[in-house]
Amino acid sequence: MIAELQHVLSTLDLPADWVGLRAVKETASCRNVRDGLPQGNCKQLSYGTMVEVLVNGQIGYGAVNSFQPEHLRLAAKAAYRQALAASQWAIYPMTPVTRPKVVGNYTSPFLKPLEAIAPGEINELLIRLCQTLKVSDKIVQTNASANTQEVESWYISSNGSEVYQKFLLLGTSYGAIAQDGPDVQQRSNNGNGHYYQGGWELFPDAALWDRARQIGEQAVELLTAEECPTATTTLVLAPDQMMLQIHESVGHPLELDRILGDERNYAGGSFVKPSDFGTLAYGSALMNITFNPTVPGEFASYGFDDTGAPATKEYLIKDGVLRRGLGGLESQARTGVAGVSCARASSWNRPPIDRMANLNLEAGSDSVAEIIRDTEHGVYMEANRSWSIDDQRYKFQFGCEYARLIENGQLTKSLRNPNYRGTTPEFWRSLVRIGDDNSWEMYGTPYCGKGEPNQSIRVGHGSPVCAFANMEVFGGGA
Repeated sequence: MIAELQHVLSTLDLPADWVGLRAVKETASCRNVRDGLPQGNCKQLSYGTMVEVLVNGQIGYGAVNSFQPEHLRLAAKAAYRQALAASQWAIYPMTPVTRPKVVGNYTSPFLKPLEAIAPGEINELLIRLCQTLKVSDKIVQTNASANTQEVESWYISSNGSEVYQKFLLLGTSYGAIAQDGPDVQQRSNNGNGHYYQGGWELFPDAALWDRARQIGEQAVELLTAEECPTATTTLVLAPDQMMLQIHESVGHPLELDRILGDERNYAGGSFVKPSDFGTLAYGSALMNITFNPTVPGEFASYGFDDTGAPATKEYLIKDGVLRRGLGGLESQARTGVAGVSCARASSWNRPPIDRMANLNLEAGSDSVAEIIRDTEHGVYMEANRSWSIDDQRYKFQFGCEYARLIENGQLTKSLRNPNYRGTTPEFWRSLVRIGDDNSWEMYGTPYCGKGEPNQSIRVGHGSPVCAFANMEVFGGGA
C-alpha cells in the first residue's frame, strides 16, 4: 500500500506546500449474549483514505472511501480547494514543521490472532459467562459480549514520511442485574472498560470464572446492603473507578484545543489556562500523570500519532505540578505550551485532533492493605455507574456500583448506591495515599467522544488504588 500511495502522491499536480495521505482499513466483529441467548453477531469492514493538503498556512482535508488512484487525486484536489478558500480566515499559519518526516512501523503485541477462534466458540464462552453470573433466582438479567477490531493504517507525505501501523484490539464485558421487589442493583466487570491490544490470549483468563461468579454474588449482596452514608470522609478508589476519574478530570481539561476554545461549541472548555503550565499545583505531591502510548498491550498504544509525531512517554503532571498539555504539534505551535504526540483521528474520514491516548497515574509505594489499615473511617468504591462533570471540567459527581465501609482499618459491611462529588483541584490535592505496583491496573475504552463531526476513539488508563482525604460521599437517596 505504501508504494501505491507514493505513486498517487508523485502524480499530484498541486501547488501545495505539503501533502499527506493516510489510508485506513478496519475490520470489526461483535458478539452479544443476554441471559444465555445470542443477541447479535456481526462483522464490519470499513476502508478509505484521508488526504491533507497545506496551502498558504492552512490545511485542507479530503476523504474518500476508496484506495483507487483516481479517487485519491480527486480528494487531493478537493482538499487543496478547501485549504485555499479557508486560508484567508486562518487562525494560525501552519508550516510543514507541524507534519514532520517520519519513517517506521508498529504492530500490537499478540499471541493468538483474532481469527483464531470461531464465532461459535466465542458464543459458547459468552453463554457460559451468563450461566456463571446466574448465582441466584434474584439475578433477573445477565449479559456478556466480546468485540474485536483489526486496524491497518498507511501514512505517507510529500516530505518523505512512510509509516505502517497495525492494531489488534479486543474488548470484553459482562454483568448481572439483581432484583428483589422494587429494589434493583447491577454489578459488572466495569462495563466497557476491559479493552486491550492483543489477541484471544487475553480471553478467557484464568480468573474469569471466579470473577464472574463474584460479580453475580455481589449484585445479590447489594440488594440487602445499607445505603452509602452521607459524610465527609476518606475515599478509597479502586483502579476501575480511577480510570474514569483520570479520564474526565485530567484528560479532557488538559487538551490544548479545549483550552484554546476549539471544543467549546460541542464539549466545553477547561478551567486550565495556558499560563498554568509549569506553575499550577494540580494535585498533591503524590500525583504523577504520564501520557504513554508505548505501554505494551494498553488500549491506546501506538508508534506514531496521525500527523507523524513519534510516540513517547511524557509527564503531564509531575509531583503534583502541571507540566505539559495534551496537544499535538499544531496546538503546541498555537499555544507555545509543550505537548505530546496525541493528534489522532478515529478513522479514515476524520482529521487528526488533540486526543488523550494512554493516560496513566504512576504507582506509589503503599500496599492496599496498608492504605486500608491506616484509614480510621472511610468508604471504598469500585466500578463506575454514573458520571457528571461541568463543561469546564471543574465540578463533578460520580457514582459507583459497589462500596465497602472502612472502620478502624478494616473493610466491613457492603454499601449500595455510593456516590462522591468535588472539584478537580480539590480532589487531586486531597490525594494522600497511592498504591504500589501490585495494585496498579490498566483499562481501556473505545467510546471517548469529541469533535465536530464526532470522533469516538480508543483511550487507555492505568492507575493504582488511591485514597483521598475529606471527600464528600453520599447515597442514592441524598
